Amino acid sequence: MSIPSHSASHTASHPASLSGETPARSLRQELAQQPATSTAGLLRGALGLGVITLAGFGFLYSLAGVGLGQALFPAAANGSVVEREGRVVGSALVAQPFAGAGYFHPRPSAAGYNPMALAGSNQARTHAELRARVDAARAAVAQREGVAAGEVPSDLVTQSGSGSDPHLSPQAVAIQVGRVAGARGMERAALEALVARHTEPRQWGVLGAPRINVLALNLALDRTAGTAP
Repeated sequence: MSIPSHSASHTASHPASLSGETPARSLRQELAQQPATSTAGLLRGALGLGVITLAGFGFLYSLAGVGLGQALFPAAANGSVVEREGRVVGSALVAQPFAGAGYFHPRPSAAGYNPMALAGSNQARTHAELRARVDAARAAVAQREGVAAGEVPSDLVTQSGSGSDPHLSPQAVAIQVGRVAGARGMERAALEALVARHTEPRQWGVLGAPRINVLALNLALDRTAGTAP
C-alpha cells in the first residue's frame, strides 16, 4: 500500500481555483483593485451632512415655524400682548398685580408676578408653611371682601404652578363684585353684566372650566367706568 506524499496532501486540502490562484490570493487582489476611500472623502461627506442638517433643521425649519405662526396665529406668536391707547400694558397670558379697591385682584403668585422668574411654591399640601400661608390669605381675602372665610374660593388663596395664571374662576370674581362696585360707584347689576361678557366658556365646550381674564376685565372696567381712583 502506498503512502500519499506531503505535496499531494497539501494540494488536496487547498484546491486551486480555475485561474490557478488560491482563493485567498484572489481575494487580496480584488480588494487591492477597489478604489480606496480617502480621509478627505470621508471628511467632505461628514461636512456636507452637517451643513445640510444645520441649514435644514436649524434655519429653514425654524423660519418655516415662525412664518406659519405669524401667518396663522399672529397675536399668539407675538406674545398675546394687550394694548391700551397704543401702549402695551401686559399680556393676556401673564397675570399682573392689581391692588386698588376699584380693581379685581388676581390669583396669588409665588414669583411675585415676575415673568422672568415664573414658578410655583413646590410645597406639598401637607407642608406646614403652605397651610399657614393659605389660612392667612383666606382670612385676609374674607376681611377685604366682607365674607366668611369658608366662602373664599381656593384660587384666591392658592398659587398656580406657573405663578402667572391670568385667569380666575367666575366664583373668585363674583366675590369681588361688591367691593369693586362700591369703590367705583357702579350699580352692581351693571358690573355683573360686564363680568358675564368677559366670562370665557370651556375650551371647545369640553376642556377646562369657565374662566375670566383679570387683566382684560380690569381694562374693560376702566373703559366703562373710567380709571379707578
